[in-house]
Amino acid sequence: MKKTFSILSILTILIFSILTINSCGSREDTVSCFPSNPINVTLNLNLPAYYNLTYDGGWIYVNEQQAGTRGLIVVRVGDNFKAYDRNAPHLCPDSNTTLEVKDNISILCPKDNTKWILRTGEPQSGSPTSLPPKTYLNNYDPATKTLNIYY
Repeated sequence: MKKTFSILSILTILIFSILTINSCGSREDTVSCFPSNPINVTLNLNLPAYYNLTYDGGWIYVNEQQAGTRGLIVVRVGDNFKAYDRNAPHLCPDSNTTLEVKDNISILCPKDNTKWILRTGEPQSGSPTSLPPKTYLNNYDPATKTLNIYY
């Protein structure tokens, strides 16, 4: 009885340890202070405000309700779209960490001049972080030219 209890205790501790290590060891895609807001935006690309999203490489800022705390950067990449959060993924939010598009080719964090490639979200060489901007899921219906961005 005592031996069975010891084996069960050790097994329970081992399983708990493995679960704890795996849950804490996974890499998050942002810093721990990154705000978590619901994202649910629908864009009708037939409207003039979204004209830039009708051609490859075009981008816009989206500052609508349910577009995160600071809005989104949406870019067309071929027949697909990327939707990035405008909060810097590697810094806790403050007044100078809202991401901006520069020269239609990169995303810039004004606080520390970190840059990412607009079309891919990859950090540019020499970047102080390996974290990409937080990216959201999207669905595009070419028949109605409607883009849904969600999280």
